[in-house]
Amino acid sequence: MTGLWSLTRRNTKLFFKDKGMFISSLITPLILLVLYVTFLANVYRDGFMSAVAGMNIDVTIIDGTVGGQLISSLLAVCCVTVAFCSNLLMIQDKTSGARADITVSPVKKSTLAISYFLASAFSTVIIGFTALGAGLLYLLKMGWYMSLSDVLLMALDVILLTLFGTALSSCINFPLSTNGQASAVGTIVSAGYGFICGAYMPISNFSGGLQKVISFLPGTYGTSLLRNHALRGVYAEMTDVGFPEEVINSIRDSIDCNIYFFGTKVSEGAMYAVLAGSTALLIGIYVLMNVLKKARKR
Repeated sequence: MTGLWSLTRRNTKLFFKDKGMFISSLITPLILLVLYVTFLANVYRDGFMSAVAGMNIDVTIIDGTVGGQLISSLLAVCCVTVAFCSNLLMIQDKTSGARADITVSPVKKSTLAISYFLASAFSTVIIGFTALGAGLLYLLKMGWYMSLSDVLLMALDVILLTLFGTALSSCINFPLSTNGQASAVGTIVSAGYGFICGAYMPISNFSGGLQKVISFLPGTYGTSLLRNHALRGVYAEMTDVGFPEEVINSIRDSIDCNIYFFGTKVSEGAMYAVLAGSTALLIGIYVLMNVLKKARKR
């Protein structure tokens, strides 16, 4: 345990010592928020208005709905893509020879692997909470309907999705041996993840076959959890002002608050179970990859 703590502390210190990596990771969510507000806000607004066509709706409800979609999309993408940046130390240690030096000492490969995971997860959580704070400030400006429990649940979602993103990046980055390879993988993930997790475009807009495929991806449920907790207060306000229940359900369906697995609605508890279970599975695979590599080298 002492070895794990020392290695995790060492990896965390090195991440924060690299000012360029830390600052670029920290400002990425803020840049994305500006881009989302600039390019996605009108898309979300048009989609919402088409779902409630003919109804007289207060502008604050519209702004609150759009704002909730924006920050949930931001967090869904950042928690995973930033993890790939935070996890570069594992590759840098390979290229510099530091990993080989560490493995000379009596440290288990599994311990070293977990130390990289914990350090990367800690760094990514900090950045994720920065993004959450920026998003909440944006919601204060646009239209605030959230309760304290909603904010706490979103914080829990950020932590869980960060653990998933870190576990995924650990598995994908482990075979890589150069920073160039890592940059290429990070670019692909950054470009594609937002689409397959439903952040950029609601999954309900995809074809039926593609929706079924995406329903197998854990990140989909992370996005939906963030959506539900960011918009729960908005839905309550809609009910209070007299929105028909079928209209609210239609809105929930259109922006992926309701996720269906082969026609069956997935509960929030099941979403948490899928995300937690897949995270545990990926961590197990990552540690096993390290152990098997050690066995082959002997």
